[in-house]
Amino acid sequence: MVKWRILVSTAVAALTVAAWGTTAEAAPTVPPGDGAVVSPSVVGGSRATQGEFPWMVRLSMGCGGALYSPNLVLTAAHCVSRTGTNTSITATLGTVDLQSSSRITRTSNYVYRAPGYNGNGDDWAFIRLSSPVTTLATLPIATTTAYDSGTFTIAGWGANREGGAQQRYQLKATVPFVSDSTCNSSSMYAGQVIAAEEICAGYAAGGVDTCQGDSGGPMFRRDASNAWIQVGIVSWGDGCARPNKPGVYTQVSYFSSSIRSAASSLGS
Repeated sequence: MVKWRILVSTAVAALTVAAWGTTAEAAPTVPPGDGAVVSPSVVGGSRATQGEFPWMVRLSMGCGGALYSPNLVLTAAHCVSRTGTNTSITATLGTVDLQSSSRITRTSNYVYRAPGYNGNGDDWAFIRLSSPVTTLATLPIATTTAYDSGTFTIAGWGANREGGAQQRYQLKATVPFVSDSTCNSSSMYAGQVIAAEEICAGYAAGGVDTCQGDSGGPMFRRDASNAWIQVGIVSWGDGCARPNKPGVYTQVSYFSSSIRSAASSLGS
């Protein structure tokens, strides 16, 4: 069964977030036709160091995100319910330890979900923060396909094994690009991947992957100037780190014009 990488149990999300000292939003609705379990942290990863990926964001509904601008978090459409005013989401930033006394928190004031999202592609969204975060670096997005291959970095606070618990400390890992043709082969996803707007990454042997709770988080790599650039958004996968079941990510470059236009309209 294809699983979105977000926690769908309100009780689990509430208990987990309560332990972090933030307020949980009710878990979002699972997309049509899916009985998914929300994802945990990175499988097969190691602990990230403080300040290593300063743009990483943890969202109270059990998702991840990246700081696109001081007041906008780029995440997955399946993490939010609709476009409109929303003051119920808490974003935690500036720390790898979600219990750190130095963590930064902001509430949301608006959500923008990709127009036309219906659970099949178009899996991106913005969460606008109630006030800007000016002390952290933001993560630029890829605007061409030039960086949509190679080796990528993934990070998050999701489960570190399929069916596992959400993590207190941010984990990171690297995963290789998997071509559309390979990812859509009969041994992998048999045509389920939308080649134009999704990108696959992972090992044929499995063992390293994003998981429930990592939904909406960034997949990123270095650009030609050795700066970090976001190429993907954690979207879905069959289980976590299973052989021949790589992670599937929203291909940011495909949506870059729409993302930038939406950011402008939201006052980024």
